[in-house]
Amino acid sequence: MDELKILAVDTATEACSAALMVGDKVFSRWEEAPRDHTRKILPMVQAVLADAGLSLEQLDAIAFGRGPGSFTGVRIGISVAQGLAFGAGVPLIGISTLAAMAQGAHRLEGAERVLAAIDARMDEVYFGHYEWQGDTMQLVGEEVVSHPGALVEARGTLNGRVACVGTGFETYGETLDDLAEVLVTSQVRFPAALDMLPLASRAWLAGEAVPVEQATPVYLRDKVTWKKLPGRE
Repeated sequence: MDELKILAVDTATEACSAALMVGDKVFSRWEEAPRDHTRKILPMVQAVLADAGLSLEQLDAIAFGRGPGSFTGVRIGISVAQGLAFGAGVPLIGISTLAAMAQGAHRLEGAERVLAAIDARMDEVYFGHYEWQGDTMQLVGEEVVSHPGALVEARGTLNGRVACVGTGFETYGETLDDLAEVLVTSQVRFPAALDMLPLASRAWLAGEAVPVEQATPVYLRDKVTWKKLPGRE
């Protein structure tokens, strides 16, 4: 059986990254580069492909950070992924940026229960609760955008040690600390394409890759806006 080859790109937050999986080998680039994603992402892609000695046409799929995150960052990421995938004739796999951060906490610190929160501005956070299942982090419940206080009230208190990742805990830590009995601060602040690869591999094996034109971002806040429109409650 041929080795699975997946490229991952992410520009959804202040970080910019690209990673390539070739079987059990991984090549990656990562940099915290606010407002510089459009200049850095393609050279990162070229670098990991060169490291592996591959061309885009040899890939099985391209994964991208589908959000939530910065609206502009998410759009840049999906546009780059669509352009690369269209040219190479390969499908796309959208990966949650919150899930990628949770995966990073397991890779770096062995975390098995993770709360991921990205500062969504407007006194809100993008939030997800993840637990280790088999070989990847899996979502518990659903990802939401919420005021931190309302989130704590809705979720109650989680017992036991839980790792917290993302900028939401930096911004709203005093409120979000009430989510868990014992929160363990993680070094993970932003997602990395490297951590999207195990999630993308699982999605590929599950047949979840889609044609270029079917790839969609996940903003979360769009859902809230849609529900508040007249007649859409």
